[in-house]
Amino acid sequence: MAKEKYERTKPHVNIGTIGHIDHGKTTLTSAITRVLATKGYAESTDFADIDKAPEEKERGITIATAHVEYETEKRHYAHVDCPGHADYIKNMITGAAQMDGAILVVGADDGPMPQTREHILLARQVGVPAIVVFLNKCDMVDDDELIELVDMELRELLDKYDYPGDDTPI
Repeated sequence: MAKEKYERTKPHVNIGTIGHIDHGKTTLTSAITRVLATKGYAESTDFADIDKAPEEKERGITIATAHVEYETEKRHYAHVDCPGHADYIKNMITGAAQMDGAILVVGADDGPMPQTREHILLARQVGVPAIVVFLNKCDMVDDDELIELVDMELRELLDKYDYPGDDTPI
């Protein structure tokens, strides 16, 4: 089946999910399409249809960037789901180089990890102008103070790479 082409009547924004492996980038990408599909703004894209290469399915990780499209009342989005594994950093860079903004996905149970830091640095180096943070897996953390510590650490990390940590939505 041919992919439906979006009618470009709204401002276009290139965004993507970045972050450490297994923090939920592909799951969030799928969830965004699922929620917007209920409002008629997207076609729901299942997790398995985002990570569709045999090796991705076998290993349970994203290797190549995956692209989905959706819209809201005001904008049309092209969304790149980037791999989080260090072995596929070149694929992440290729995806990030096209972004107008990034969604940094961080597992609250782990907090910022090595690829979290690397992805923020690389986003800065390739010119991604804005980052928002999606704090995932909060239900796996028993103590709210730990979530506050992760929030604080993320803001400091964003500041370190010249993103406005205090003003960044988390």
